Amino acid sequence: IAEAANLPPLTEAQKNKLRHLSVVTLAAKIKCIPYSMLLEQLQLKNVRQLEDLVIEAVYADVLRGSLDQRNQRLEVDYSIGRDIRREELSTITRTLQEWCQGCEVVLSGIEEQVSRANQHKEQQLALKQQIESEVANLKKTIKVTTAAAAAATSQDPEQHLTELREPAPGTNQRQTSKKTSKAKG
Repeated sequence: IAEAANLPPLTEAQKNKLRHLSVVTLAAKIKCIPYSMLLEQLQLKNVRQLEDLVIEAVYADVLRGSLDQRNQRLEVDYSIGRDIRREELSTITRTLQEWCQGCEVVLSGIEEQVSRANQHKEQQLALKQQIESEVANLKKTIKVTTAAAAAATSQDPEQHLTELREPAPGTNQRQTSKKTSKAKG
């Protein structure tokens, strides 16, 4: 507006484009823009023109948001980016550095969790191997013991194992079940 005398006259489409960009500039600073501020900045006469302009901007994918007619404001969810000014470079740099630091913290946390998971896995594998070796040793011990007992009675080792597992004929099954029921009670 200050330079209007030095510039060629604008068409209505160009004015709308500038108004859209002005709304984007305001949206970068304020997420809930009052109608009064928009009317003043965009030099519009009434709310109807303002709402039409905002609807055009939404359809042009310049911004996403909603018109809150009750509270007389534009609530912006998203707007396109504008050209970066030199004054904004330090803010952008600081924001990106903070983001990088946050990423490094998250990455170190993930690496720590991975190392803990690997340690847990190694412990579980060692425990599994230990149990498997104990089971193998017990099997060997049982075979040796069974073979020795079978040799002592001069029987087949498999038959001796079967006898150890099954009760001898003539033992009273009812008595053993009574004993277990008493033990449970």
